[in-house]
Amino acid sequence: QQSGLNSFLWTIKRDPPSYFFGTIHVPYTRVWDFIPENSKKAFQQSHIVYFELDLTDPYTISALTRCQLLPQGENLQDVLPRDIYRRLKRHLEYVKLMMPSWMTPDQRGKGLYADYLFNAIAGNWERKRPVWVMLMVNSLTEVDIKSRGIPVLDLYLAQEAERLRKQTGAVEKVEEQCHPLNGLNFSQV
Repeated sequence: QQSGLNSFLWTIKRDPPSYFFGTIHVPYTRVWDFIPENSKKAFQQSHIVYFELDLTDPYTISALTRCQLLPQGENLQDVLPRDIYRRLKRHLEYVKLMMPSWMTPDQRGKGLYADYLFNAIAGNWERKRPVWVMLMVNSLTEVDIKSRGIPVLDLYLAQEAERLRKQTGAVEKVEEQCHPLNGLNFSQV
């Protein structure tokens, strides 16, 4: 029963009430049926919605992309041990080879091509910092590839908020997420 589920929704008692809802960065279709009605109702009744980051803003997306890059003139091959770099390169070649078989007919019907999808996810990987390459590799699985094209929960809610003409905003800046990850040393990554 949905009514018995943990809603990840907190109410801030004021007039009108405010709500705090914890999301997860996965395709919304994986979790939508498990989000209780009280959370969906709070979203529907809201007039203003704030997200962790504004994933609908082109500046946010470009800033996230820039923050993942190594300093100018550096490549991943320069910072990774040779054996790890070779294993990574082989793994990415394997993923690129397998990706066409991982894609769904629905994805192909929407005009998604395996090469395009691979480049969208892994393009410029040799210029990325190790922590971002690790996150990228973790998302290059058959299950994750099959769900590409489905927005993550945060983005889905932001798109819904825009569609419903709600006022939106973000509580964090890209730098607040980027700098801590980029500050991890190699052994931590």
